Amino acid sequence: MLYPGYGTAMSGSPGEELYADQGPLAEQRGLAWWLPRRLAAVAPSITVIGDVMLDGWWSGSIDRLCREAPAPVVDISRRAFAPGGAANTAMNLAALGARVALAGLVGCDEAGRELKRQLRAAGVDVRRLHEHPGMLTTTKTRISSGGQVLLRFDDVAAEIPADARTALARSVPALVRGRDAVVLCDYGAGALDGPVRRVLLESLARRASSLLAVVDAHDPRPWAALRPDLATPNAQEAAEMLGVRLPAGGERASVMAAHREELLMATGAKAVVVTLDREGTVLLPAVGDVHRTWARPAAEKQASGAGDTFVAALTLARAASLPLTTSVDLAQAAADVVVHQSGTSVCSSGDLSRHLESFADTALSADELARHIAGLRGDGKRIVLTNGCFDVLHRGHTRYLNQAKQLGDVLVVALNSDDSVRRLKGPERPINTVADRAAVVAALSCVDYVTVFDTPTPVPLIGKIRPDIYAKGGDYTPEMLAETEAVERFGGKVAILDYVAELSTTAVVRRIRNGEGAPVGEA
Repeated sequence: MLYPGYGTAMSGSPGEELYADQGPLAEQRGLAWWLPRRLAAVAPSITVIGDVMLDGWWSGSIDRLCREAPAPVVDISRRAFAPGGAANTAMNLAALGARVALAGLVGCDEAGRELKRQLRAAGVDVRRLHEHPGMLTTTKTRISSGGQVLLRFDDVAAEIPADARTALARSVPALVRGRDAVVLCDYGAGALDGPVRRVLLESLARRASSLLAVVDAHDPRPWAALRPDLATPNAQEAAEMLGVRLPAGGERASVMAAHREELLMATGAKAVVVTLDREGTVLLPAVGDVHRTWARPAAEKQASGAGDTFVAALTLARAASLPLTTSVDLAQAAADVVVHQSGTSVCSSGDLSRHLESFADTALSADELARHIAGLRGDGKRIVLTNGCFDVLHRGHTRYLNQAKQLGDVLVVALNSDDSVRRLKGPERPINTVADRAAVVAALSCVDYVTVFDTPTPVPLIGKIRPDIYAKGGDYTPEMLAETEAVERFGGKVAILDYVAELSTTAVVRRIRNGEGAPVGEA
C-alpha cells in the first residue's frame, strides 16, 4: 500500500511534486505518515456531482413497550446529522486535503440548510448545490439503542422539478472546466437524470486527457459512453449488471475477476473496482493484473459511508498521479478507518496518517507469532508463509503478496533482518530499516502478520509456525529451496508464484541513483 513513489508521477502532473524533496535514499523514513500528508499538500481540485442527502443518527434508551403495540419506546437522548451520499464523498475529499466543489439538489428546508452548513464548515464549495422550494431534501434517519440500529426512516422527494434539473445542468460546464477530477455519484435518486446527464455526457466526452472521471453509481451502464477512468460498483450492483447470482463468502472476488471483460464493457471504464464490503475490493483494469485488497472490518458498529470514503480516497490518489494499485490500497486503508467509527463519518489526512502509523513496530517475535497462529489454526484457518527483504516496495512485490494471500486464509510475511539483507545484498542495502519495511508491509491489506528472522533461511521459523503453504517467487523450484523439506515434514506444501523478471528492487534503486524516471509506458 505505501508505495514509496520513486519517480512514478507524470511530468507536469499534480503528483510530480510528491516526489521532489524526499532526500537521500538512506534517509527515507516514516513512509506511513509521509504519503497522506503529501497527498493533502498536492490538493487536487475535484468536483463531485450527484445525489446528496442528510444522514440522521438518533439514539436513546429503551425501558418499556408502547401501549398501542408490542413495539419498544426509544427515549431519544442524542440527535446527530451528517452529510450523506455525494455530500459524504465531498466531505471525505475535503478532509483528505482536496479542493472540492459539490453540485446537487436540495430543498429549501431545515435539512438542506443543515447540509449546507456542515459542508461549508468543512471547506466544500456549495455554490452549485441548488436549493428548490418544490423539493424535499433527502434525509435518512436511523434510530438506535444500545449500539443496535432498530429502524431507519427516509424522507425522499416524490419527484424532482424539471427546472431544478435544468439549473443543475447549467452548472456542469463550469464545474468540469479546469478540474483535476470529476466524481459522479448516481444513486438512482434522479438528480443526474434528463438534462443533467446529457450535459455531463457532452462535457466529459470532450474532457482533457488530464481530467480524471470516476463513476460511483448503482448502475454505471448509463454512463458507459463517458469512457470513465474508474467505475466503482459494489458486488451486488456488479452482479446485477452481469445477470449472475453471487456465491456467499470469499468466492465473490473470483466471480468478479472471471467477468472482468463483461464489467469493463458494461461500464465503459478503463478500470472497474468492485467493493466487497467486509472482504475488501477487487480491481479489474483493462490492462494489467487483477488486484485484491482485504478489509480490516470492525465488530458490528453503527457505521455508514465507508464506500463514499473509499471512492474519495481513490479519486484523490489517482488525481495526484499515484499508481492505480497503490491508490486502491490507500483507499482501502481510508475505508478501514471509518468502519471503526460510529455514524456517517469521514477519514481525514490525519486519521489516515495515524492509521498507517499504527502499523509501525508491528513485527511479532517468532514466539508471539506462534501463539497467534495456534489460535487461528484451531479455528480452521489455512496459514500461508512467505519471506523476503521487501526493501523498496514495488508492483512486483504487491502482486506477489496478493497471490500468496489467495492461497489460504492468513498471510504471514517474514522479513530478513537488516544484517541479513546486508549479507545477501551488500553493504549499501537495505535502503529502509527493518522497522520501516515492517510498517510498510504490515499496512498492505493482504498481509495479516509480519515477523523478522536473522537466520540464513526461515527454516527455524517454519518449525515454529508450521505453515500449510510456503510461498516463494517463480525464480525458484521446490527442489532449489532448503525450506522445502521442513515445510513438507510438517504436512505443508510449497507453492511457486509468478515471477516478474523486469520488476526488482535492484533495478528500481539503480534507476533512482542514476537519476532515471519510470520506463516509458509504465502506469
